[in-house]
Amino acid sequence: MIRIAVCLPLASLLLATASLAAVDQTKGQFQDKFRQLDEVLPTANSYRTAGGEPGHAYWQQEVDYEIDVRLNEKKRRIEATQRISYTNNSPDTLRFLWLQLDQNRFKSDSLAERSAAFADRSRRGPAVRDAAAGKPPQLSMDELRRRQFMEDNELGYELPVIRDEQGDLDHVVVGTNLRVDLRSPLAPGDSTAFTIEFAFNMVDENAVSARAGYEHFPDDARKGGNDIFLLAQWFPRLHAYTDYEGWTNKEFLGRGEFTLEFGDYTVAITVPDDHIVSSTGVLQNPEAVLTEVQRERLEQARTAKSPVFVVTAAEALENEKAGSSRSKTWRFQADRVRDFAWASSRKFIWDAQGYQQGGEVQPEVMAMSFYPKEGEPLWSSYSTASVIHTMEVYSRYSFDYPYPVAQSVNGPVGGMEYPMITFNGPRTVLQDDGERTYTLAEKRFLVGVIIHEIGHIYFPMIVNSDERQWTWMDEGLNSFLDALAGWEWDTEIPWNNQPRDIVAYMASENQVPIMTQSDSVLQLGPNAYAKPAAALMILRETILGRELFDFAFREYSRRWMFKRPAPADFFRTMEEASGVDLDWFWRGWFYSTDHVDLSIDRIWKLRLDTKDPDIDYDRRRQEDADKPASVILERNREDGRTWVEKNPKLRDFYDRNDRFTVTNKERNEYRKMLEGLEDWERVALDRALEEDQNYYVLEFSNLGGLVMPILLQLSFADGSTERLDIPAEIWRRNALSVKKLIVTDKELTEVVIDPNWETADTNVDNNHYPRRIIPSRIEAFKSPEREGMEYRDIMQDSKTELETGDD
Repeated sequence: MIRIAVCLPLASLLLATASLAAVDQTKGQFQDKFRQLDEVLPTANSYRTAGGEPGHAYWQQEVDYEIDVRLNEKKRRIEATQRISYTNNSPDTLRFLWLQLDQNRFKSDSLAERSAAFADRSRRGPAVRDAAAGKPPQLSMDELRRRQFMEDNELGYELPVIRDEQGDLDHVVVGTNLRVDLRSPLAPGDSTAFTIEFAFNMVDENAVSARAGYEHFPDDARKGGNDIFLLAQWFPRLHAYTDYEGWTNKEFLGRGEFTLEFGDYTVAITVPDDHIVSSTGVLQNPEAVLTEVQRERLEQARTAKSPVFVVTAAEALENEKAGSSRSKTWRFQADRVRDFAWASSRKFIWDAQGYQQGGEVQPEVMAMSFYPKEGEPLWSSYSTASVIHTMEVYSRYSFDYPYPVAQSVNGPVGGMEYPMITFNGPRTVLQDDGERTYTLAEKRFLVGVIIHEIGHIYFPMIVNSDERQWTWMDEGLNSFLDALAGWEWDTEIPWNNQPRDIVAYMASENQVPIMTQSDSVLQLGPNAYAKPAAALMILRETILGRELFDFAFREYSRRWMFKRPAPADFFRTMEEASGVDLDWFWRGWFYSTDHVDLSIDRIWKLRLDTKDPDIDYDRRRQEDADKPASVILERNREDGRTWVEKNPKLRDFYDRNDRFTVTNKERNEYRKMLEGLEDWERVALDRALEEDQNYYVLEFSNLGGLVMPILLQLSFADGSTERLDIPAEIWRRNALSVKKLIVTDKELTEVVIDPNWETADTNVDNNHYPRRIIPSRIEAFKSPEREGMEYRDIMQDSKTELETGDD
């Protein structure tokens, strides 16, 4: 009995835009964006539950290492013997073991070298660049340097001995993999042990970009200069054997990193007598390798309020001058780690500070930094502080840091992580006046990279995801957390992990889904770091809210601490712990290349038709009068009177009464309509008439394909604004276009989608209704240029004297 009729499309305020009308979704176009993800996730089993938790039969292998390694500084060569103890905790009988031989990647006949395309050689970015269209590509000096180094040096492993207690073991080298055939099958629950002797020549990291290697400093006072040695991926390591893949023995091509087994390491590192060593694990023989003063300083650092120098800058500088023909052996013990890395140099300054974490897991952690004079004064100011800050923040979102040390080492590697130790690259610049200065960008880089790499000790060094298969599980999660830690360090630093920072990538065609295997990703930075980090930021801030998200994320971290999660475990845990169905979110953000582009296409203002002719007809008369006058009729009136005006006798009843005149017939019909209403209908009508609300229908279209909540800012004629969040589920029956009714007692004047840029919407121009004028290129050019300001070396430039007119 009650009709809401469309009477006025917000005439002067909200102009309908026919060109942006929503597209109807037909049967042939239907896309189920809310289809349950369990159709593509692995079936739950006794190893991994449907809720994302390790099952009652979950297992993982254990591998323990005893390694004696010697650094030949003159030859830049590693020679070592390792004894490996392998425990088979799987339900399967194993007849062979697979090991990683990462150094073989640098052999000239490796799969990585033979399959490298012309433009994708270097991890730092393309080593070659294509010139303008129609011109031949250009070969960079970096690539020439790399090729010449690899031609001039014999690289890759030498493996003279692979044996057990009974003798040599059959084995086969397959690129960067080594298969060791066991003398007898290894049954579930049994262990085996064998020995490998190995050696290799180290690479020049600055020439090859290898995540490890040496860096030479020819200008040091010592004749021939000095080196910093970073050792990572340096020993044959067992591939992981998993319940979801078996042996994870995919060839190492350089980008996809590692998945390894936890175990205990006992490592003896023999280096020149004057070297300082930073390593995974705890130093077992400080009396043999440190001076009494150094040991006292290290003990003082445990309770210090700021970093204490164990080796001062002056001592390191003096140490650089001579060199030594003698050697020392540093002994380290590391328990329950999945890898082992170390660094050695006579150039190192060393500072340390105890982090009093509290709790039962690891009450005290020694935070330490190792760096040459080329890092000062930046490193002594910010490195160890950044290490401690990272642990403080990450532990709130995951679990207490479980290891006794956390270290940041400066060397040629821009940023890499291993258990208890990280390699970080930023340096300072030596000026003509002898002072070392740095830019604001370099300071931000140092703090940011240390947070990121120390954060990696949590993910994936403890939450042991498969980096080679699913890079986002460590890089994406860690980039999300390092942004949280970064903002807690300094809110003014642009950490660039917000949704607004990825819109250009999201709209680009040169991309693949986040779930793509690492070696096949087209743009690793946006795909594995920025996009998943932004997705988690949206999940926390916009979809779940901080309380639900933080609880679920901590639960995931707790469940998979020292275990090996797969993507399904993360997805399922986040849903189970938050109580929210997120299948549409994972499907859109992680399994597709859709992007966010929501458009508000038109707004209709609806009026309640009361059926009372004295009210409705008068309103329609006013609406008719508000329409723009006809230009043709106005001009005709200006030209002269109409025929009726010239002949007034022709006027009749209809000239005195317009088409909106109410008669008793309509009034009688209205009374009969009221008498025919049910009691509840009359109550509803009376209330609606009394409230006299405004009814608006908003039309939206999904142009990017990725379904998302519709976040609205509503502006009203009285100057007030309101926030209205429409859940993503509004798209469940039509993923292309939807309408939403809004009822308010105020007059709506403007609607904006995602006013705070929370959802990575790639086109904000269609987020406004009425449409806004887009700033022109000229206006944009006139705007103050802010980008790049942090790259000025203000420390140095501030010394410049002001030139006067006389000068």
